[in-house]
Formats: sequence, structure tokens, C-alpha cells
Amino acid sequence: MAKHSIFLQILLFVHCTFFIVFPGPGAGRQDHRAALFVFGDSLFDVGNNNYINTSTTFQANFWPYGQTFFKYPTGRYSDGRLIPDFIAEHAKRPLLLPYKHPGYNQHAGGANFASSGASALAETFQGLAINLHTQLNYFKEVERQLGGDIEAKKALLSRAIFVLSIGAADYASPFWTNKTGFIRRFSGEEYVGMVIGNLTLVIKEIHKAGGRKFGFLGVSPMGCWPMLRAVNPTNTGDDGCHEDVNALVRLHNVALSQLLRSLEGELQGFKYSLFDFYTWGLERINNPSKYGFKEGKEACCGAGPYRGFDSCGEKRGVEYQLCSNPSEYLFFDLAHPSDAAFKQLSELMWSGPPSIVWPYNLKALFELSLEDHGSDEL
Repeated sequence: MAKHSIFLQILLFVHCTFFIVFPGPGAGRQDHRAALFVFGDSLFDVGNNNYINTSTTFQANFWPYGQTFFKYPTGRYSDGRLIPDFIAEHAKRPLLLPYKHPGYNQHAGGANFASSGASALAETFQGLAINLHTQLNYFKEVERQLGGDIEAKKALLSRAIFVLSIGAADYASPFWTNKTGFIRRFSGEEYVGMVIGNLTLVIKEIHKAGGRKFGFLGVSPMGCWPMLRAVNPTNTGDDGCHEDVNALVRLHNVALSQLLRSLEGELQGFKYSLFDFYTWGLERINNPSKYGFKEGKEACCGAGPYRGFDSCGEKRGVEYQLCSNPSEYLFFDLAHPSDAAFKQLSELMWSGPPSIVWPYNLKALFELSLEDHGSDEL
């Protein structure tokens, strides 16, 4: 098994490095496409946690993760691709390497700093994931390494798209780990205020560096995830979901929407896209067949009720079950969508209507970036 694991790591390195060493058609021309910078948690982490000292709870670099698309585990929490992969595909960009990958050198094309378990609050999973503040520090390091003068650097960053997914760990972890002492010291509004406050500081720092175009993923109805259904919570809604968690999530999503509207008037050139992950998730959990799934509550991979225990994968040391067709499941494991679900989600983030993503979708933000450069190609 150890030799198998080493082989997979070598294969991943060669596969990812290919994107750097062998550019596609048009190499040699100046690339005016917008750079893509990714901040966030396991929904966006394409493998950064492979390269940090953490536990297998926060890693997915083992089988059966990656089985559907890549055919080997890459560190992505899915059977295949994640949101940033689909965004890159839509934007006609190569897949981003994880920032911590030893072969990363794509500075002008963007970077992915996301980390599974990442949080806005330092107290959440401290020392086990790369929190949002540390991801900001990594971005500042990339900014320092960008070539050109200050104005050229700011022009590149003003055209770039910054996508963020944060908050899930902050709201789910106290209930999932049964350590609610910290969160119980605050009202829901106060706790959400701390998360939003830290996110606000990061947005403003990116804007100060030149960032103008942002894409945000709202927080999903996590109380309905397999992992939170499975922990036998003390307060459950009529539909089996953990209502304490979902109540915090709803507060967060309202506060995030209000924040972004406020920043639109406060920060020069600030434009954003906000995706309603909560509505998207509830719709598919409650009506899976309407969206092409056979199962919306139970995970494809795992053990226990709803396959919601932290048991998916050969390194977790727990016997687990694996479905025969992940594309039939909304969730691949206890807390993460399948490749098929991520594909649906990303398509709506890219070109969905204002009822689910507003005031811009990501395609519109990329088009604005091209307009800023005076180019008509995408």
C-alpha cells in the first residue's frame, strides 16, 4: 500500500507539472485572460492539505477519492473535480495547482490557497488547516513575486477574479465535534458577526492590493449534511436536519449579502457574484430525482447513519461502504458533493440566472475583465 501511495503522488506531480511545462496553442502570445485566485475550504481545496502537517480527517489523498475523473486521489474531497476546476474549464484556463505543491509557479495565472477545514476564526480547527488569514498571507507572498512594476501588477490584479468559500467549518465544527462551549458564549448574531468581520478584513486587503472582482459561495444547509444528520444532535428539525447549524448558516448568508452590497458602495470598482448555495443544496437534498440524482441524503462513501461518519477512504482505519455509481449521489462523502453535483453547482455559478447567483454570475465577471483590457476573446 505504501508503494501504491508513493506511485500516486509521483503520478500527481507529473500530471500537474504538465500544465506548467508544456503550454498549449498560442503560447508566446501575451495571455490577457483573467487570473484566478482561490481562497477557502474543502469545497475549493485541490490538494493543499497534502503538503501540511494535519490528520487524515483533513486530507483526501487516498482511495476512493478522485476515482471518477482523475482515476487517482489528488487531495480533492470528491470522487472527481471541485468548483475551481470547473471554473477554470469554463474560463479556458488550465487547472490550478495547489499553492503548496512543490511545482507551483503559476503566479500570473493565479493561485489556489484553499485548505480543507479552513475557517475565518483562528479557533476553528487550529493547527489542522490553513485558515483564511494565513491564506491571505500566502496571497501577499504571490503578489510580491509577480513581475512588472507596481502599476502593471495592480492592472493584473484588477482584472483577476477572486473566489472565496468560507464559514462552513466555523459553523459546523462545534456541533460535529460536540465542542459547543466556545460558540455558546455568543448569540448567533455575535458569532456570525465575528466570522463576517474576519472575512471583511480579507476582502479589503485583497482590494487594497488591486483586486476588484470577487465571487462568493454562500454557505450550504450544512445541518442537512450526512455528517450532521449522523451525530444524533440534541436539536433536530422535522426533516432530520440539525436546525441549530442551519439557523447560523441562514444568519451568515443574510449578513454576507448585506456586507457585499455595502462594500459595493464603499470600495472603488468592487464587483461581486454571490451564489445561493443554501437554496441550491436544499432543493437537491429534498428533490434529488428532479436534478438527476437517486439519493440526496445519504453519502456514496462512508459508514454509519447516512454514511455520515468520518470513515470514507483506505487511510481512515474504519470499514466503510462505497456506492457503485457516485454520479447518482448528491454527496460523495459525509460533507462533500459528488463530481456530478459539483458540475451542476459550478455551471450555475458560471452562467446561472439572478434567482440563484447575483448581481453578476462568474461568466459576467470574466467578461468584465476582458472589457477592462479591451479584448474581445474568451
